[in-house]
Amino acid sequence: MGWVTILILALLVFAGLWWFVRDTAARQLLGAALFVALAGYAWQGRPSFAGSPKAPPARQQVPESEFAQVRQELLGRFDAASRWLTMAEGYQRRGDTRTAVEIIQAGLREGPRDADLWVGLGNALVIHANGMMTPAAQLAFQRAAQIAPDHPGPAFFYGLALAQGGNYAEAERIWRQLLANAPPSATYRTAIEERLRALDEARARGEIPAGAVPQPPSPSADANVAAPAPVANAQ
Repeated sequence: MGWVTILILALLVFAGLWWFVRDTAARQLLGAALFVALAGYAWQGRPSFAGSPKAPPARQQVPESEFAQVRQELLGRFDAASRWLTMAEGYQRRGDTRTAVEIIQAGLREGPRDADLWVGLGNALVIHANGMMTPAAQLAFQRAAQIAPDHPGPAFFYGLALAQGGNYAEAERIWRQLLANAPPSATYRTAIEERLRALDEARARGEIPAGAVPQPPSPSADANVAAPAPVANAQ
């Protein structure tokens, strides 16, 4: 059946070319090309083999990250950064973490001094690295803290990324520092207190190492201490 199909197609092509191409030399060249194609099919073609179509690789569905759940409490809701981050989170939920990173990078090309996008990039890089705090992710959080030194978002989400990677002690230190410097009326105090309470409960249940519990700093400490330290030669 395969040979019948290929011969019919070859004859149809040749007839069409014969009708539209009037030059004899061109006809001979096209005829030779068809014969070469048929010879190649005779050599390599296996029409008797059953087809084995490959399904596209399925991406693992990923639950919505904690960053996506709480970012609107500390970052913007209806600004340009929020639109980029929402698109990126859609790809993250489908397991396409690389595209999520690329989307935020595209947003940063339009707004290189958008601290929210730098925070989102740090989070996306951590997710792409399966929860690891890479030098590139740490540098992104640092860049966000440099652009918006008085904003709690960079420090809070840096701590969140550390906690998700298992560095609970450093995350707790950052959150306690941030809480100590937060105004009493700050709405984001609740988000910090919830995560500190969750750490205490997990420690009490033995789910995370007890270790040395960081002491809360004095309220007069510098608020920028919570920002990630500079990273040299980040990739």
